[in-house]
Amino acid sequence: MARRSKSAVEDYPVDIVENIVDIDVSAEMESSFLEYSYSVIYSRALPDARDGLKPVQRRILYMMQQMGLRPDKGHVKSARVTGEVMGKLHPHGDAAIYDAMVRLAQPFAMRLPLVDGHGNFGSLDDGPAAARYTEVRMDPSATALTADLDEDVVDFVPNYDNQFMQPSVLPAAFPNLLVNGTTGIAVGMATNMAPHNLREVIAGTRHLIANPDATLKDIMKFIPGPDLPSGGTIVGLGGIRDAYEGGRGTFKTRAKVSIEQVSARKQGIVVTELPYMVGPEKVIEKIKDGVNSKKLTGISDVVDLTDRQQGMRLVIEVKNGFNPQAVLAALYKHTPLEDSFGINNVALVDGQPQTLGLLGLLHVYINHRLSVVRRRTEFRLGKRRDRLHLVEGLLIAIVDIDEVIQIIRSSDETAQARERLMKVFDLTQVQANHILELRLRQLTKYSRIELETERDKLAEEIAELERILGSDMALRELVSDELAEVAEKYGTDRRTVLKSKDDMQSAIEAVSAGASKAKKSLGLALEIADEPCWVVLSASGMMGRTPGKPMREALADPGKRLKHDVFTSVVPATARGEIGAVTSTGRMVRLSVMDVVVLEESAGAPVLNSGVKVSEVVSLAKGEKLVGLVPLNEVLALATANGVIKRVNPEYPLNQAEWDVIKLKPKDAVVAAAACASDDNALTLVTQDAKLLTFDAAKVRPQGRGGGGIAGIKLGAQDAVIALGVTAPGTTAEVVTVTDGKDGLASVKVTPLAEYPQKGRATGGVRAHRFLTGESKLALAWVGVGPAKAGTQGGVARSLPTEYGSRDGSGVTLTQTIGTVGPNYAALTAQSTVSPDGEKLF
Repeated sequence: MARRSKSAVEDYPVDIVENIVDIDVSAEMESSFLEYSYSVIYSRALPDARDGLKPVQRRILYMMQQMGLRPDKGHVKSARVTGEVMGKLHPHGDAAIYDAMVRLAQPFAMRLPLVDGHGNFGSLDDGPAAARYTEVRMDPSATALTADLDEDVVDFVPNYDNQFMQPSVLPAAFPNLLVNGTTGIAVGMATNMAPHNLREVIAGTRHLIANPDATLKDIMKFIPGPDLPSGGTIVGLGGIRDAYEGGRGTFKTRAKVSIEQVSARKQGIVVTELPYMVGPEKVIEKIKDGVNSKKLTGISDVVDLTDRQQGMRLVIEVKNGFNPQAVLAALYKHTPLEDSFGINNVALVDGQPQTLGLLGLLHVYINHRLSVVRRRTEFRLGKRRDRLHLVEGLLIAIVDIDEVIQIIRSSDETAQARERLMKVFDLTQVQANHILELRLRQLTKYSRIELETERDKLAEEIAELERILGSDMALRELVSDELAEVAEKYGTDRRTVLKSKDDMQSAIEAVSAGASKAKKSLGLALEIADEPCWVVLSASGMMGRTPGKPMREALADPGKRLKHDVFTSVVPATARGEIGAVTSTGRMVRLSVMDVVVLEESAGAPVLNSGVKVSEVVSLAKGEKLVGLVPLNEVLALATANGVIKRVNPEYPLNQAEWDVIKLKPKDAVVAAAACASDDNALTLVTQDAKLLTFDAAKVRPQGRGGGGIAGIKLGAQDAVIALGVTAPGTTAEVVTVTDGKDGLASVKVTPLAEYPQKGRATGGVRAHRFLTGESKLALAWVGVGPAKAGTQGGVARSLPTEYGSRDGSGVTLTQTIGTVGPNYAALTAQSTVSPDGEKLF
């Protein structure tokens, strides 16, 4: 450190008198800290309980009104408003002013925005653009807060340098503190108030105006709880009542979700509303952290599909085999999809911070509004009395206007003219001055009529204003009516759903207890149990699985069956098992049962319309068709169009998703596939030329996947196999045959399979249907136990004859016109035991 030179020391004046004041540090710190605390509490952080605004917010709205930025005017740059507020009223940085103005314009932060912003005002995950890029003007609701400021309704105070005046509080035509809520951190205290619905708040306020002794229970009938800008659900109303009683309480906000089928194989949790002030990016980040830390399981992906058209949409894909409800409970537990909101109703009342309940807040606002309306009424009364005084003087002067003019012309100066007018016509000085300032055009006869009309109108208005000021009830009625007009003009429907408690809350509480305990106490296991089910394929190509219920049980009651598509394949399986899908090209695709959509139930029966298209589950090439669904652990029987029959051993590769089960010759295709484990079963082939051949399955030795099969039935020219039936010994099997028909009409016949003799394999079989005039081939054939209906690929079921036809006889015409036939037909399986109209079939 450099030393001062001797000459520099000698330059000091010799007559300096030292005056060192000793100050107690603790006293100075206490005084300075109290001043700072008061400044933060009163001038920055806490809102006024009357208008619900902090000083910076109040100054922004007042300055925008002074600048003429009304809703019917154009937007101006935000930087211009920020500069005006900072330069004239708010002695702080422009960043703080702009941030406060941005919040007033954000619809996700304010239940009723007060600033109409144009541009990027940010989101829950991103900040706004700079003030030089955005534009603002007053929102229509803000005009209700600043209305009547020019009528001496509130006190004005000087700004920080005594150059401008500013309102100490805004008139506030609605309870802004409750409607929009607020948050702020002061010194030694903080405030956090929840937004509410404008209509509900005004309804409660009006009730309290009319009934000043109303209880909290009475008011809560109108204001049941907060209404958050983002919607969602509030669970647990006890904390809300605590806050309404004493000013402090806590409640939980929960996202609005639904379980949807997001793809053909996956279910997902779709979030359409988030808790208050929670953004999607924060939720996604927490979900990823939970998956990485193993707190969350069963989630495969999270996709944010939010856009301007459909709004908020966050899709959380659930892995197959996991219960979406259990996954949702874990998400509520470990992510912001459920969040807590702590109410702390601290606001300034007469300049002092107080913690207020709902009744306290409403009483403060009502007293403020009564004062505003009373002062406005007094101001208007004074203005109308002053005007009436002038009008009465003018009427006196106009009666004898010639003498008035003569007095003015004969006077030497204005003062003399004023005195003579006051003396001659008994006028006051104010009236005389006003007459002296008259223009000649105001002396016409028409002006007198106008003055008399104005006098009468003023008298009526004065009487009404005096009535309001003279009656507390009239004043309260006026305030109540004005509040009703605001609710009608700016009110919106409730967005947030209120729930005292739901079943999900119990599931959330049990998440941390482990899956076993959750399953035991709630029946809500995280992973879906490996329960028995049936996988079904319909005639119109819809696929689904039953919800853990055997098909015969689901369809046993004829009164529970609804009209729907017919089944073409029904395979027993388990929820975590696998099945095979055989296509016309001889390809088998491995399908996880968990990937198959669970069918909805109606009156206990599965509804096929709730399934998904086969094309969304199995990828099919052009011209390739799905022949049927089969189990993977049984011997399989296949039939091709060229009459080939094959039984396949279930020796399928474990590490492949698909493989060939038959080696087809050119221009051949698989037409049917069914399980055939026993050699005692009978195999039945039916061709489109109405030939039927049945023989024992023992005559067809099971082959490997690469085998090409053996001859099943001998075909004639242009003939082809259209159906394969596998029937067990001792069962009453039946044969259904349907022709192509003429002009859209078809004939159908049901015949016991026992009437057809067994023939040797690779023979021509016997005739199964005699064609009528106009019939040339079979469009559909089916062999099995207990058929009742035939259906088209469009999903329309058709009645079958109730009486058997002869073995080689013709059929009976179907009762309804079915339109195009041929490939549009499909058949029922033996499990379809109930008709669409509820008739028991067998």
